[in-house]
Amino acid sequence: MAAAVGAVVALAGGCQDPASADKGKGADKPSAATAAAPSPSATGPVMPAVVGQKFADAEAAVKKLVTAPIEARSGYVDVKLAADHAQWSVCFQTPAAQSPVSPATAVELSLVAPGTPCPAQAGATLRPSKAPATPTASAPKPAASKPASGGSSGGGSGGSSGGVVVYKSCAEAKAAGAAPIRRGQPGYSRSLDRDNDGIACDK
Repeated sequence: MAAAVGAVVALAGGCQDPASADKGKGADKPSAATAAAPSPSATGPVMPAVVGQKFADAEAAVKKLVTAPIEARSGYVDVKLAADHAQWSVCFQTPAAQSPVSPATAVELSLVAPGTPCPAQAGATLRPSKAPATPTASAPKPAASKPASGGSSGGGSGGSSGGVVVYKSCAEAKAAGAAPIRRGQPGYSRSLDRDNDGIACDK
């Protein structure tokens, strides 16, 4: 009987050992999860979002990740970037926010002066109304300087009738609102009347 009781105790002890062994195996599983944890850290640094910040703050944030010089430029082509632009606001950034960067990444920041709104796109003009006035004023000048030479050569060839207005091409005549030009009218020339029907720039 004593031997039989001892055998039962031994069997019961043997049944408990595998359970404890399974618990030990279960303890190994968290180590696998821990091994997978480093994968997020494998992703490199990314460009911070600095649009809307002062240049001084944006520069400090970028310099934590990038050692290459940061290029600052004016957001408007007709506005010169001030020598001291630390308080200018960032309107555009390259690379874009969350883009991967390395120490050698070239970073460009487009800035506007304090109190100036950001343009719709980089390279816009802050005062576009002044731009059209300059070409319009300069356009008649070349036309007025050409009649002297055109009149001497045109008199022999009969190319120009008015001797005051000369158009180099029909595109120029149309842009001036003069086309079509009939023979005898200012600006008419045989060079513009390709079919020689007496009407220049009619097609």
